[in-house]
Amino acid sequence: MSPLTDAMIINAAVLFATLEADLGPHRKIGLVRILRTPLVVAAVIPLFLDRPVTHGNGLLVELAGVAAGLLGGLVVTTLMRVYRSPKTGKPVSAAGLPYAIVWTLIVAARAAFSIGATHWFPAQLAQWCATHQVTGAAITDGLVFMAIAMVLIRTAGLAARATRLPTPAGRTGNRATTQATA
Repeated sequence: MSPLTDAMIINAAVLFATLEADLGPHRKIGLVRILRTPLVVAAVIPLFLDRPVTHGNGLLVELAGVAAGLLGGLVVTTLMRVYRSPKTGKPVSAAGLPYAIVWTLIVAARAAFSIGATHWFPAQLAQWCATHQVTGAAITDGLVFMAIAMVLIRTAGLAARATRLPTPAGRTGNRATTQATA
């Protein structure tokens, strides 16, 4: 397969894993849910990430990817509601159409850039890279770092918000306590 095909498969896998885990009401927040999407991302990183650039404009492109991922992760995290289930008292979340739209738009933008770099504007991109002394690998790394940062911020935000939920009255941790009534 071509690198472009690999990129499209990975974009689709990350989008599917994230939306499958998060969309809908009353989604239980447990260890498997917290780790599933980062594990998908970790499995695909070696396919694209060879040696990150550690200096110059290539490093700036990679850092821009990280910054974009942090911002995207914060946005999607705010679009997810985290609360205690009225039935079980355990942390759950709800994410709907706005959450799905933002994830889809961001992944689609990355995919469109990858397609464009291969088919629509390869000469212009090559000229930009030569002018700014940036390798194509640094651009790929920036896109990969963007995806990683977005997934990690979403995951950390979900876990942190679930952990910080107040314990409901009459409960200690996740177990109901008996209260004597006089």
